[in-house]
Amino acid sequence: MIAYVKGTLEEITENNAVVEAGGIGYNVKISAGTMNRLPALHQEVRLHTYTYVREDTFQLYGFLTKDELRLFCLLITVNGVGPKGALAILSVMSAQDLRFAILSSDGKMISQAPGIGKKTAERVILDLRDKISAEDTLESGDLGQTAAPAQGNPAQNEAAEALIALGYPASDALRAVRQVEGAEEMDTETLLKAALKRMG
Repeated sequence: MIAYVKGTLEEITENNAVVEAGGIGYNVKISAGTMNRLPALHQEVRLHTYTYVREDTFQLYGFLTKDELRLFCLLITVNGVGPKGALAILSVMSAQDLRFAILSSDGKMISQAPGIGKKTAERVILDLRDKISAEDTLESGDLGQTAAPAQGNPAQNEAAEALIALGYPASDALRAVRQVEGAEEMDTETLLKAALKRMG
């Protein structure tokens, strides 16, 4: 309904931003990740939006990138998540990390989000695994310059790419790299060797 809101950032509170556009102040629900990357007050901002409409609710949810918006739209299709849960998930991890968690079946990481239990995290993985591509995960999609950097070590992506190049399935490669203890501190070569051992 409303593709995006572009205007002056007038107010920021927890999980909400007020953007004035055309003389109207729009309340836009945002994730903690988006809040941390907003410009200063009274600066121009553009938030890609999802319009959530129910009998007693009309609410905008906003994101700095189309990539985050796309993942939000996927998350709310999962039974038991809803807009609040989807926003909670995107508050504790970047879009890229969420893809990585889904493809590597890392339910523990997803369940770190407030209100998202183990069963719901597993449902997110089951429902969205086929809708997320390894290429998007490794290339970090449409993150753009305003996006939060991926957490962890860039060597994880490089090691996963190398495993995929060797012919391993993307989901297995991502899972093996993710499960290496101390991966965040390793260089690509060391991480690749450790992941290969896990691949058997």
